[in-house]
Amino acid sequence: MALDPELHPDAPDWFRRALAVPSTDGSVVVDGAAVHHLAWGAPGRRGLVFVHGGGAHAHWWTHIAARFADQFRVVAVDLSGHGDSDHRDVYAMEQWTDEVMATAAAGGIEGRPVVIGHSMGGFVTIVTAARYPDQLAGVVVCDSPVTEPDPEVASYRLKEAFGRPRSYATVDEAVGRFRTVPPQPNYLDYVIDRVARRSLRPVDDGWQWKFDRRIFEQFAGSMRGVALPYLQEVRCRFALLRSEYGLVTPGIGASMYEALGRVAPVIEIPEAGHHAMLDQPLLLLTALRTLLADWDHSEPHRAR
Repeated sequence: MALDPELHPDAPDWFRRALAVPSTDGSVVVDGAAVHHLAWGAPGRRGLVFVHGGGAHAHWWTHIAARFADQFRVVAVDLSGHGDSDHRDVYAMEQWTDEVMATAAAGGIEGRPVVIGHSMGGFVTIVTAARYPDQLAGVVVCDSPVTEPDPEVASYRLKEAFGRPRSYATVDEAVGRFRTVPPQPNYLDYVIDRVARRSLRPVDDGWQWKFDRRIFEQFAGSMRGVALPYLQEVRCRFALLRSEYGLVTPGIGASMYEALGRVAPVIEIPEAGHHAMLDQPLLLLTALRTLLADWDHSEPHRAR
């Protein structure tokens, strides 16, 4: 396979093939803001919606989402304040859920989608499931600890990250400064390089990260206070993927299992940090494929 000059030289064939899957860009206006998304696969199929974490964007999911294009209509959303979507003066969890559902409709998905969310995006996914119980086929939440303060907001309070905007003279300089919150011991260089390069926007004096720092200022009370009451209201199929070295500890996973009526599987991704798509993407992909295949051929257990 020919080398893509924009890709890290160590990128393996499976990663290059995923990024070579044809995609389109689209947007939909929700409450006055243009919400951008990426899409793969033929329109009119049943679908998947991927939701990124805080400070992230749709391209965090590209190398996983694109692998479902032969079977599903797949969309990955940039929530407002992130990626290539508009910024707002005020952000609300419920408004983000409206953006998820509007993106599913505008993205060409037929029928009820499965929504897959990571970290803050998992909180958005939980609230979406509670607010739209009859419009989703199921949800998968990836390492979103609803009983703990989320790391993005905690980091904002400590001024360890997401602080005053800084400009970088070149893309390479910015990529060299790219960090995740929380940090983790292992990353795949070719994934982190691709994600970082898609995280930047040009400004007058160089390059800046795309996300709006006001998001974390407005959620300084922690998203736990928003997502937690919704957890017991979820009625569609639900699965929790917890990373072995992530934020959802076995105890938190057990408490979420209880809150969901003891019917939602809690599955560990071995050797994964909080951002499993950055260190164990193939294990995450396999877990998602297994869940979706099982849901196609089984009847859901309902909470009492």
